[in-house]
Amino acid sequence: MSATTPETAEPAAPTGTPAVPVTSDSARASLEALRSEISKAVVGQDPAVTGLVVALLCRGHVLLEGVPGVAKTLLVRALAASLELDVKRVQFTPDLMPSDVTGSLVYDARTAEFSFQPGPVFTNLLLADEINRTPPKTQSSLLEAMEERQVTIDGSPRPLPDPFLVAATQNPVEYEGTYPLPEAQLDRFLLKLTVPLPSREDEINVLTRHADGFNPRDLEAAGIRPVAGPADLEAARAAVAKTSVSPEIAAYVVDVCRATRESPSLNLGASPRGATALLSTARAWAWLTGRDYVTPDDVKALALPTLRHRIQLRPEAEMEGVTPDSVITAVLAHVPVPR
Repeated sequence: MSATTPETAEPAAPTGTPAVPVTSDSARASLEALRSEISKAVVGQDPAVTGLVVALLCRGHVLLEGVPGVAKTLLVRALAASLELDVKRVQFTPDLMPSDVTGSLVYDARTAEFSFQPGPVFTNLLLADEINRTPPKTQSSLLEAMEERQVTIDGSPRPLPDPFLVAATQNPVEYEGTYPLPEAQLDRFLLKLTVPLPSREDEINVLTRHADGFNPRDLEAAGIRPVAGPADLEAARAAVAKTSVSPEIAAYVVDVCRATRESPSLNLGASPRGATALLSTARAWAWLTGRDYVTPDDVKALALPTLRHRIQLRPEAEMEGVTPDSVITAVLAHVPVPR
């Protein structure tokens, strides 16, 4: 296989300013710098940071699952600050209305006309905090935005900014007053990332930072600066799209997803959309690690976060302690790997 070939993307520049090409290699270096920049605010969550970057490269959305207090909100805010992207947060509650998310038409008495007031969905990174606490009607207001990258108000489609990513959070241990996300909505999320409790050393590091005056609401004081931007994302996406996929790798992805449909522990296996998502995330991961081709290890590395929310356990398997991750791990162990 050949080494990674630098690709260029020329983002639009202000009038009178020559456009500076961003190469594939420089974009990769900028995105790799995100990890160290975000670590100034968030300790020990590198896999979640990588997952968010992969989602941005694939134009996908992320479901973050973790108990309260593990820095899910801070992680998304730090990512936006490091990428110089706009971020808005919506606290999902039982009384939240769809128009509170998408925006609505407002009557102006001075002009006797209706004007559109954009909602918080018109941003680059939308943090949908505790998305499972709002009724399905409001949850569904995000579906068009996530899939079509637009919002239709009064019959008029209104495009969303690019890049656009929904990072939704949910608490895995609290079910009272929640509305479980239906399978069709879960399938719209490219990745489901688990945000675990920190290790003892990381937790000591967190407390030490707070004792030294760290303020999670003031990221600028924490020293977080933009290390990448939309131009880097544009160049990176162009390079990911040129990352080659052999017929053997495509067949391997299909075999993995088909094996989940045949698992005796599952009611529902990964759909063809799941296979497409796994191929996309594997390509992004291959490019991030410095290659212009996908290997079976890339597929294995992204299989859990890409597929764990797209499969449904049988009740008897769940009672026996089987988890989606254990099913996918077993599938990866049994599906033949191409040579």
